[in-house]
Amino acid sequence: MTPDIDLVTDLTRSVLPTGLAVAARDPRIMPRAVNPFEDALVRRAVPRRQAEFHAGRAAAHAAMLTLGVSPRPVLAGTDRAPLWPDGLTGSISHSTTACVAIIGLRADWAGIGVDIEEDTPLCPDLVPEICTAPEQHWLAGLPATERGLMAKLIFSAKEATYKAQYPLSCALFGFDALCVKIDRVQARFSARFVYPQPPFAKEVVLTGSYAHAAGVLVTGVTLGQSEAKRIAG
Repeated sequence: MTPDIDLVTDLTRSVLPTGLAVAARDPRIMPRAVNPFEDALVRRAVPRRQAEFHAGRAAAHAAMLTLGVSPRPVLAGTDRAPLWPDGLTGSISHSTTACVAIIGLRADWAGIGVDIEEDTPLCPDLVPEICTAPEQHWLAGLPATERGLMAKLIFSAKEATYKAQYPLSCALFGFDALCVKIDRVQARFSARFVYPQPPFAKEVVLTGSYAHAAGVLVTGVTLGQSEAKRIAG
């Protein structure tokens, strides 16, 4: 099912605090105009990758306009993470049928993480790789028909958390570094650091929200500047 892009925008906005700008695009459609500096990053990529990349950048530019900022190029570092223009921070995520971008002022936000996924079950072979022992124990207690989707939600929550914390830690780590608890009543989750990832100490918990509708899962995690300063000590 192809989700409605306006609905994807609204779903993404629902998992984030106010003060952030959100935009969505279809990653299968190449924008009519692309920024030449951004285009240089994917000029040799296959057409599908080019369309996905530029749709994400187009969403980021649209979010900048919503925030009242003139659109500027979003380049990429050697780690392929977006390099946000001065004064801004954000997050971009792609699924097969939708991509979203969130932009905020760096003065307010130290880190933003968003992830969008199709609401299909996670492949059972991937569960041991992605889910920690406590997470697998929680999944085992659910009806069999729900386990695959909830495993996908755990994956998405970890992706969003990783993106939110990365500007502070600049650390690459595996799925076992975070342990997620899902609150299905409040549509929220917590992600606990199993190992220290400075400045995040062991047992530090980041929280986020999720939404599920129209064939997609969306997760969001934010770190305000005051919270980041507290974590950094």
